[in-house]
Amino acid sequence: MNRNYQKKNALLLFKKQTMASLQEIASQVRRDIVRMVHGANSGHPGGSLGCADFLTALYFKEMQHDPAFNMDGINEDLFFLSNGHISPVFYSVLARSGYFDVKELATFRKINSRLQGHPATHEHLPGIRIASGSLGQGMSVAIGAALSKKMNQDTHLVYSLHGDGELNEGQNWEAIMFASSHKVDNLIATVDWNGQQIDGPTDKVMNMGNLSEKFKAFDWEVMEMNGNDMDEVVATLDKARAATGKGKPIAIMMHTIMGKGIDFMENDHGWHGIAPNDEQLAKALEQLPETLGDY
Repeated sequence: MNRNYQKKNALLLFKKQTMASLQEIASQVRRDIVRMVHGANSGHPGGSLGCADFLTALYFKEMQHDPAFNMDGINEDLFFLSNGHISPVFYSVLARSGYFDVKELATFRKINSRLQGHPATHEHLPGIRIASGSLGQGMSVAIGAALSKKMNQDTHLVYSLHGDGELNEGQNWEAIMFASSHKVDNLIATVDWNGQQIDGPTDKVMNMGNLSEKFKAFDWEVMEMNGNDMDEVVATLDKARAATGKGKPIAIMMHTIMGKGIDFMENDHGWHGIAPNDEQLAKALEQLPETLGDY
């Protein structure tokens, strides 16, 4: 099949998604997450579950992207996952949107798998543009990609996702300052503001205060949204896209619930990086409708 024809059809498929279908996809993504982490007996379910709505909306509604995948990413929107430990949600969304066979999700964190615990480019997994095991680096990479698009007169956008605890890393703030100074206005950076990190509540580990005000102080255009309300996620991403090209980088402060969708995981930092046992998996899956078919 002609590559341009294939790309055009993929973009049409994504744009036609309704709110109901996006919610169905997000439910299946959450099932994938807990099944993957359970199957490997390791991984990070909490943040992955909280970001399922956002990444579903991004890949199935908002971004112009090509599942055939070319590392150069010319003439398409790009996404960079900075908080790479939430790889389960990223892998699920990539597979469900056609980057690779969903059956490969069963290999998560297994020997010789392309689905490493933290995404890496060495395995050449379609959709993975950077290795993001070390926190704090994704902002710099996303800014570099956005500047490259400007230099190449490519009008498409760059999206990135970051954890609130990850903002403890100082490199972020150098990059945030750089982006506004150089008017990187084709970048939409989202912060998963769930108030939890591996050692506990973020305000106890290192209280960073009001993140929105911090980004505003660095001269970014700042928006806030409920990241677990699909209607609000889509509306805010539309608003963010409309605000690009006006001289300022865009930051979305996304309020989510760690472990969203599974009652015994919600708002519990203990689920940042542990796997459910057999009984817990069964209870979790009872709360998540199977909508697209399990892998």
